[in-house]
Amino acid sequence: MKKAFLFCGLTGWCMEVLWTGLHSVFSGELTMTGKTSLLMFPIYGCAAIIRPLSEKFSTFPSFVRGCIYSVGIFFVEFISGSFLRHFHMCPWNYSDAPLNYKGLIRLDYAPLWFGAGLLFEKILQKLS
Repeated sequence: MKKAFLFCGLTGWCMEVLWTGLHSVFSGELTMTGKTSLLMFPIYGCAAIIRPLSEKFSTFPSFVRGCIYSVGIFFVEFISGSFLRHFHMCPWNYSDAPLNYKGLIRLDYAPLWFGAGLLFEKILQKLS
């Protein structure tokens, strides 16, 4: 589980830097500056739970598993964001984005979390 946690934490960091770098281009910032926070490592590391869950959900269709992962990621994002916001440490704020909930989650990211969950499922199965 430790190996999966480290893998998910590092992969999450890399994905976030890539995502924010691409987003900066669409915002007119040609430097393609990507960023993340050290606080995100343990949050992304929580994706390691996908490995044992994938065994329990292995008989479910991919669509159902992807939906479960999306809801789970939204849950972790909301809970961790609420906790960090309480201490004025939350590194993200989606308040200006459409389809946000309390500035902590963006419902329009559901397809991304759907795909990320299924991708991590396959990668984590091969890691162990």
